[in-house]
Amino acid sequence: MSDGLLLTFNAGSSTIKIGLFEADSTGAHRIAKGVIDFRKAPLDFRITKGSETFAVELQAEPSGDLQDVLAEMLGWLAKHFDMSRVVAACHRVVHGGERFAGPIRIDDAAVEAIDALTILAPLHQPQSLRLIRAIQHLRPDLVQTASFDTAFHRTNSDIIRRFAIPRALHGEGIKRYGFHGLSYKSVAGELARLVPDTAKGKFVVAHLGSGASLCGLDGRVSRDSSMGFSTLDGIPMATRCGALDPGVLLHLLGTSGRTLQEVENILYHGSGLLGMSGISADSRELLLSDRPEAREAIEVFTLRIAGEVGRLAATLGGLDGIVFTAGIGENQPEIRAAVCLRLMWLGIELDPAANFANATVISSRASRLAAFVIPTDEEQVIADEALAVLRGKN
Repeated sequence: MSDGLLLTFNAGSSTIKIGLFEADSTGAHRIAKGVIDFRKAPLDFRITKGSETFAVELQAEPSGDLQDVLAEMLGWLAKHFDMSRVVAACHRVVHGGERFAGPIRIDDAAVEAIDALTILAPLHQPQSLRLIRAIQHLRPDLVQTASFDTAFHRTNSDIIRRFAIPRALHGEGIKRYGFHGLSYKSVAGELARLVPDTAKGKFVVAHLGSGASLCGLDGRVSRDSSMGFSTLDGIPMATRCGALDPGVLLHLLGTSGRTLQEVENILYHGSGLLGMSGISADSRELLLSDRPEAREAIEVFTLRIAGEVGRLAATLGGLDGIVFTAGIGENQPEIRAAVCLRLMWLGIELDPAANFANATVISSRASRLAAFVIPTDEEQVIADEALAVLRGKN
C-alpha cells in the first residue's frame, strides 16, 4: 500500500535537481526526475518519466524567494502527476554544522539553525533555504525534511577534524566538516550491493563534478575527506581553487588591497580549471583543446586527485580500491586514466577497454587494487532518509 509521494530537491549553485518518489512498505521508488537550470534564460526545466523526457521553458523570473519558479514548476507537475498525493518535500542541505548529525523534520527552529550556517556554505546554503521557505509558502500542508551533506562525515575522528590552530577556535566550530556526504552514502550502499565482501575494505571514493572531493571509507564508514571547513578545500574544481596556502589569502587581503568580496569571488568563481586554463571550467572542453594552458589545468587537476588518494590511504592505513563517481568521474575515461597512471605505484592497473566504456569495473585482472565507476544517486538517499524520518526510524 502506498504512503504517498515524496518530492525531493537537490539544490546546487546553479541548478536544482528534482525527484518524485512513490513511497510504500518496501521503500522509496523513483517515478520521475528533473532539473531546473538557472544558467539559461528562460529557465530550462527538463523532467524524465520512464522513457519520456520533457523540455519545458519556465517563464517565471528567478526572483530571490524562488516562489514564482516553484509555483510554475509545481503547476506543470500537477498536469502530469497527482500532486495531491505528495506528503513531504525533502531537501539536500549542504551544511549541518555540529547540530545536525542526520536527517530531520524541518520546523522553524531548524530553519533558523540552517540559516545560521550560511556563513559556512555561502554558495549552497541560501539556495536550500529559499526552496524550504518557498514550499512553506506554496504548500504549507507538506511536511519538510532535510538531509545534510556533512552528516556522513561525523564518523571522522577528532584528530582528522582538527586544524593546527588554537583550541578555542576549534571550539568555536572552525574544524573540518567534509561535504558531498549524500553522494558518498549512495556510493557506499551501491558498493555493498555490487561487491559485499570487497566493500568491507578500505576505499577512496572520488566525487568528481563541478564541485569535487574525495572520501576515505573503511567498511563503508567515512574516516577522512579532502574537503574541510568549506567547499573550497581539497582538490581543484571547475571554478573553485581547492587547498590554498593561507599566506595567499593574507597577501590578497593585505598587500594587494583586494576586498573580501573580490577575494571570495576569485576563490569560488574564478579559480579551478577555469582560472588555471583561462579557457573553460568544463574539463571536456579542456581535454579537446590543444592549448598548453588546457593541458596544464588537466595535469594539475589529476595530480592533485592522485595526491589526495595517497593522503587518504595514509589515514585508512591501506587501500583496497578506488571508486569514481559524479559527472566527471562517471563519464570521462581520460581523467580516470590520468589519475590512475599516477597511482601505479599503489598497484592499480586499468583495463583500457573497460575504462573507455565507462564499465562498472575498470581495473584489470592483474591490478592489486579494484577500480570502479559507480553512478551516484543523491536524490535516492534524500528520499530514503526522508522516509525514515516520516516513519520515526531515524
